[in-house]
Amino acid sequence: MVMDYLMRGLFGLFIKKAKVLSIGTKYYPTNDKEREYVDMINYTKTMLLELDRAHITTQNIFHNLVKEIGSNNIPEGRKFIEIKPAENKVDEYALLSNIIMGSDRYLYVEVFERDPIIRDFVNLIKKERGTIVEESNTEIVARLLSKNDAIRVGIEIIAQGMEKDIHVRAAAGMTGAAAIERAINLNKQIGESSGVGFTKLGGEYAVVFSSKLGKIKGTPAVYDNYLFIDIIDSTKFIAENGRDKLVEIMTDIKNFIETECEGKIEGYREGGDDFVANMPTKHAALRAGIDSAWHALNNGAMLRAGIGKSRRESGERAQIADEVKIWNNSPVIVFDIADGTYAYYVPSEFSRSVMDFLMHGKSKALLIFVFVFVATFIGWSVGGQYGPLFGVIAIILALLYAIAT
Repeated sequence: MVMDYLMRGLFGLFIKKAKVLSIGTKYYPTNDKEREYVDMINYTKTMLLELDRAHITTQNIFHNLVKEIGSNNIPEGRKFIEIKPAENKVDEYALLSNIIMGSDRYLYVEVFERDPIIRDFVNLIKKERGTIVEESNTEIVARLLSKNDAIRVGIEIIAQGMEKDIHVRAAAGMTGAAAIERAINLNKQIGESSGVGFTKLGGEYAVVFSSKLGKIKGTPAVYDNYLFIDIIDSTKFIAENGRDKLVEIMTDIKNFIETECEGKIEGYREGGDDFVANMPTKHAALRAGIDSAWHALNNGAMLRAGIGKSRRESGERAQIADEVKIWNNSPVIVFDIADGTYAYYVPSEFSRSVMDFLMHGKSKALLIFVFVFVATFIGWSVGGQYGPLFGVIAIILALLYAIAT
C-alpha cells in the first residue's frame, strides 16, 4: 500500500499535467474475460490519470442526470433525494467494472397493490428494448440497455401507475439482486411512495414523486459517443516497419471495433493512420480505446485516442494526449467523467521496468536510496565546484544499475 502510494506520487511528478490515481488495478476478476483485462492492465501498469478534476456533488449529479436522460423524461413535481453521498473522487475499480461488464442494467419494479397494470409495464419495457427476466402479479425484473434507460423507463412506469392511483417502486442495479436490494432500502427511506432508486458515481440517489405526473414524452435523450484513434508518429513507424504493417494494425483495430464493440467506422481509408468511430456507449468506446492501444503497442506502434459526444470533441481530447507524457509520447486514451477530464496512460517499457524494480526489489531500492543519499550528503559536505557532482554521479550509477538488472 505504501509503495503504491509512493509510486503514484513519484510518477505524478514526472507525468505532465496529470495526477496518478492508480497504477494497474485492484479489481478482483470473477471470470475469464475479467481476468484477461485485469492481467493486461497490471502487466502493462496502465495508469488512470486525472487531468482536470471532476466536481462530484449532489447538485452536479442531478444536473447531469437531467441532461443524460432528457428534461422531458424527468417531469416537475419530483423530489431528488440523496440516500448515500458520492465520494468526491473517481473510483478506478467502479470505472473498470463498467468498462468490462458493459452498460446494461437491471430494473426492478414493484407495485403495492395487485393490479392488471403490471402487464402494461411488461409491454412498456419490451417496447423500450428491455428483456423481461422474471415477472409476477406485483413484481418485474428486467434488463435494460443502460442505467439511464432503466431510470427513464422506471419513471415512465411510475407515471402510468400514478395515473391510476397505484404507487410503484423501481430501482436500477448492476444485477437483479442489487436492484431489488436498492428498492428495499429506498422503501425504508420514503415508505410506500412512488420513486426510482439508482447509483451515480458511488452514491445512492432516488427520484421520488408525490403527485400525478401527466404524460411523459418517454423518448430517450440521444447522445453519440465518438472514439478518435490516431497512430502516434506514423511516419517514423512506416519508415521502420513499412506501410503494410500499419495497414495490418489499423485493419485489426477496425475489425475489432466493428465486430466486438458494435462501432461504426467513419473516415477511414486503407493505409491511413487515423479514423473516427461512433460507438453505442461511452464504456464501449473506452473498452475499444484501451484494447486498441494494447494491440498497437504489442505490434510496435503507439496510438492516442479521445472519446467525446461529437467528432470534434473526440479529436480535441486525442490532441490532449500529446501533452500527457514523461519524456516521450506513450499510448493515452482521454475521456470525461462528470465535468472532469481523465485518461488511461500506458507507460513505456522503461518506465514499467523501473516500477517492477521498485515494487519487487524493495531491499535493492532501499540500498540504492541510501547510496544516493550518502553520496549527495558527502557532496554537500565537500562543497566547492565538484561537490554537487557526487549526487549526480550517484543517480546516474543507480539508473545504470537499475537498467542492467
